[in-house]
Amino acid sequence: MKIEQFEDKGLAHFSYAILSETTRQIILVDPARNPAPYFAFADANQATITGVIETHPHADFVSSHLEIHHRTGATLYVSKLVGADYPHQPFDDGDAIELGEVKLKCLFTPGHSPDGISIVAASDGKAVAVFTGDTLFIGDVGRPDLRENAGNMTAKREELARQLYKSTREKLMTLQDEVLVYPAHGAGSLCGKALSQANSSTIGAEKLGNYALQAMPEEAFVKMITEDQPFIPKYFAYDVALNKNGAPAYAASIAVVERLPDNFQPTDTNVLIVDARNQHSFKKGHLKGALNIQNGAKFETWLGSIIGPEENFYLLAADEKTLDDLIAKAAKIGYESKIKGAFVWDAEAEASSPLIDLEKFKADPAQYTIIDIRNAPEVAEASFFKQAMHIPLPELRERAQEVPLDKPIVVHCAGGYRSAAGSSILEKALPKATVLDLSEAVTSFQN
Repeated sequence: MKIEQFEDKGLAHFSYAILSETTRQIILVDPARNPAPYFAFADANQATITGVIETHPHADFVSSHLEIHHRTGATLYVSKLVGADYPHQPFDDGDAIELGEVKLKCLFTPGHSPDGISIVAASDGKAVAVFTGDTLFIGDVGRPDLRENAGNMTAKREELARQLYKSTREKLMTLQDEVLVYPAHGAGSLCGKALSQANSSTIGAEKLGNYALQAMPEEAFVKMITEDQPFIPKYFAYDVALNKNGAPAYAASIAVVERLPDNFQPTDTNVLIVDARNQHSFKKGHLKGALNIQNGAKFETWLGSIIGPEENFYLLAADEKTLDDLIAKAAKIGYESKIKGAFVWDAEAEASSPLIDLEKFKADPAQYTIIDIRNAPEVAEASFFKQAMHIPLPELRERAQEVPLDKPIVVHCAGGYRSAAGSSILEKALPKATVLDLSEAVTSFQN
């Protein structure tokens, strides 16, 4: 048996190929939107993809399971509780798939989701690894608050936390200590709150070092796991539904995104404009009302956190190569269908953003309304300005009218990326206000 791990750093997502070296058959686990790496792996190993297992309908990325089925005829395995709308074979507690020396056994492990499963991989009768989906991470467990209003089955976070307590202790922690743990996510994912940088572990190591697997009463576990979870991006429920239905083919879906002439001037004021250029170029000149969601490691997460799946948007970048990259990133969360048109912008623009006079601000911050757009746990841990008003970035568009207009407004985050987006949001929402971005200079105010 050979196990290959694939990593999408932007979404901190891990997917897997399990190869039987005797039958040259492959089973995939939780594949990403772009299926090309899995086909390349199959070709390189002179093997055939015969199955895809979905551990649950993912909220943070779109899976290519249906496209792989259409292209290869692979069987799709998923719990019957998902209520999947695509052709599939129910795969539930105790069910098994055998490929030569490889046996994949299903464990029902709800908690992150009410329909979650894990897969124990055995070779020649010996358990080697467990693919835990979003139930067990390295150093953490899955958050239990994403399925209160999404999916075929919904459940309150407290109920799911109790299921998670039992799944970890009655199913996963009973495996042998040497069994490898392969989760669906690593550090940076919003599907947990304290994920490790590691990409694999063992059951024994997690029993020793994972805070959520330590001995404690169920009530204490429930309280701990339901507290201080990250924000829930706007796109999460949309992706759960899209994965339940099965997404359209990746390349074909990207190909239909309309490419508009360079320096296109949108006239539809009901459609948002996402300007992904760097903040310095944006501030120098941009289309009026544009939102500055910069291209970066977490572009797709912030795109789907600021803009809802019910909204359409124009997407612009500084060059064609970057534009292609941005469309691909949008597709990872199913947002390529929300792009009204994409174009390159390299001309002067009608609007610009004022730059902050840092010395003047440092001399008397009280003369400004300061908006802290960091997440609640960040603010609880440390504040930069005692008088700051806290509105998390994912809520800023909806809550912009709460910001007082009697003083210039200064927006800050922790390092400058988010404040570029936040200041552009307030510029659009409060056209009569003076909105300033503290940007990277915020680090000089750390205590």
